[in-house]
Amino acid sequence: MRKRRVLVLMHEDSIPPDSLDGFPDKEIVGWKTEYDVVHTLKDLGHGVRPLGLRSDLGVLREAIVDWKPHVAFNLLEEFHDVGVYDQHVASYLELMRQPYTGCNPRGLMLTHDKALCKKILTYHRIRTPRFAVFPKGRAIQEPKRLTYPLFVKSLIEEGSVGIAQASVVHSFEKLKERVEFLHAEHLTHAIAEEYIEGRELYVAILGNRRLNALPIVELDFGDLSDGGAPIATSRVKWDWKYQEKHNIKINVVKDLFSEVEKNVVRLCKRIYRILSLSGYARIDLRLDASGNIYVLEANPNADLAFGEEFAEAAKEDGISYEQLLQRVLTLGLNYQAEWRMV
Repeated sequence: MRKRRVLVLMHEDSIPPDSLDGFPDKEIVGWKTEYDVVHTLKDLGHGVRPLGLRSDLGVLREAIVDWKPHVAFNLLEEFHDVGVYDQHVASYLELMRQPYTGCNPRGLMLTHDKALCKKILTYHRIRTPRFAVFPKGRAIQEPKRLTYPLFVKSLIEEGSVGIAQASVVHSFEKLKERVEFLHAEHLTHAIAEEYIEGRELYVAILGNRRLNALPIVELDFGDLSDGGAPIATSRVKWDWKYQEKHNIKINVVKDLFSEVEKNVVRLCKRIYRILSLSGYARIDLRLDASGNIYVLEANPNADLAFGEEFAEAAKEDGISYEQLLQRVLTLGLNYQAEWRMV
C-alpha cells in the first residue's frame, strides 16, 4: 500500500484531540467520526493533516498549494453553517484539480434536496412516501392528498437533525406546530411525508462506476416502539446512553428471502446511479408488512465512524475498518472528475 499525504477536511469545531481520555460521551459524539478517520489513517502509515473549515476557502487553497496532498478526505457536512454548501466545497476541490473522497458535487446537490430527490425517484417509478413541502415564509396549508400519520423533517438537514418523537404527527394542528418549529429553530424549509410502518433498512454502497453493495443492516429500535414511534430521532442516532437504555442496535439482516434481498440490492445500486453518486453512500429504506420497499433517503458521504451502520456492514462483508477507509481513499484517488478528462 502506497503511503499518501491526506488532507482531512472537517468543520473547525470537529478537529479531534489526540486521545479520547477524559472526554464525556456527549462531547466525543461531536467529533467521533473525525477522530476515527484521522487516527486510523495515521495508523495505516499515511501522512495526515486535519484541516478545520467554517467559512474561509482561503485556508483550503493554502493547504492544497503548500502541502500538495495526494487526496482530500472530505468529512465536511456544511460550510458557512449551511448544510447544503458542502457541495460547493466539493466543486472548489474540482476547480483546484484536487482529488477527494466521497461524493461529487452533482450527487450532493441532487440528494441534499429531499423533495427533488423524491421527484427524481418517482419519475423512475421507484416507490417513495408521498410528500408535501412547506417553505419558510409561506402560509402552512394542510396537504389534501396525504394520509396521516405524517413524518415531518427538515428539507435539507441530515444526521437526524430536528427529528424527535414529535416529528410523527396525526393531525393538521400537530403538523403545523412541527413545521413552525423547524422553520424557527432550524431555519430550513420542511417536508412532510406519509409515515411508513415497517422495518428500517440501510444499504451501504462503495464505488464510482463498479458498485459494491455491502450486507443490509437494520436499525433495531429495541423497546422504543412500546412508548413511541420507531424512528431514527436525534437521540436514537447519537445518544449512546439512550441507545443502551432502550436496547437500540444495528443488526445485520439475515432473515430476508433471497429474492427480496436481491431486489433491495438491485434497487439501491440503481438509485446510486440515477442520483449520480460516487465514492460511497447509504440508502435508507422501509420494508412494510406486505413486502413493499419504500426509499426514504439517499445519504452521500454517510457516517464512517467506527461501529456505525457503514462500518458494521463492511465488517460483516469481511472488510476491516482500516480496509474500509483505505477503499474510500482509493476510490477518491481514482474518481474520474471532468478535469481529468481534458
